[in-house]
Amino acid sequence: MIDDTFPSFLETLPKLKVVILRSNKLHGSLKGPTVKESFSKLQIFDLSNNSLSGSLPSEYFNNFKAMMSVDQDMDYMRAKNICTSYVYSVTSEWKGSEIEFSKIQIALNPLDLSCNKFTGKIPESLRKLKSLIQLNLSHNSLIGYIQPSLGNLTNLEPLDLSSNLLAGRIPPELVDLTFLQVLNLSYNHLEGPIPQGKQFNTFENGSYEGNLGLCGFPLQVKCNKGEGQQPPPSNFEKEDSMFEEGFGWKAVAMVYGCGFVFGVSLGYVVFRARKPAWFVKMVDDSAHQYGKRLRRKNAPRNGGRRY
Repeated sequence: MIDDTFPSFLETLPKLKVVILRSNKLHGSLKGPTVKESFSKLQIFDLSNNSLSGSLPSEYFNNFKAMMSVDQDMDYMRAKNICTSYVYSVTSEWKGSEIEFSKIQIALNPLDLSCNKFTGKIPESLRKLKSLIQLNLSHNSLIGYIQPSLGNLTNLEPLDLSSNLLAGRIPPELVDLTFLQVLNLSYNHLEGPIPQGKQFNTFENGSYEGNLGLCGFPLQVKCNKGEGQQPPPSNFEKEDSMFEEGFGWKAVAMVYGCGFVFGVSLGYVVFRARKPAWFVKMVDDSAHQYGKRLRRKNAPRNGGRRY
């Protein structure tokens, strides 16, 4: 229930590694560092569920040296003195759920500024924090585009940018986040085709809902021609398509129609030009037989004389 501005004096603590002030009543803006190398050891920064406003603290991000190194071991944060040694614990949100970490790994680097009133664009300085495991900027009023440089954060497991005012397309560079397990871009103003490949093929509709301009898998909305990211058809699909297009009922009807016209025309030309002997003989024989039948019919009965 702390009701105050952000305690900027914390930046004077050179060994500070964890700042968790979530679910308080902090308000006002983060003005940026006033001390050189402030927060250089910081590995966990959680200010979620407050009423902080203004732009995201891009100058602070430039000082998070410990979040820029990807060569961190899997040991745990410990407090040591002459009498005892104990392992730090912490409660924080992880992949959408509140979890208590009885031990804090040194390599556990989350940045959570969700559920505040931050405005402005996502700063480019975030791309330097290559050891980030979790990035949550959801439920703010951020505008502009999703920075393609977020594709540099190759250790990210959850990425939540939902419930903001972000616009434009989803940058294909995010496909390179091969450790990404949770993606939430819902309820923004994003548009265009959803990138395909790698982890993006595992995300469901909920990752993109509330963005009426998006299209492509896994959504039911198909992209316009030239925008689709659907995989190419298989050989069987190609063969079926060729059969349907090349040998459908329309094609068969056209072939028969053309063949009939061609046959009649050719027969007429041959008949006029050459008068086939078999046809002339057939006509002569038919005429001769008809004449004989006609003479028999007209012959007198009971042996009468002919005239």
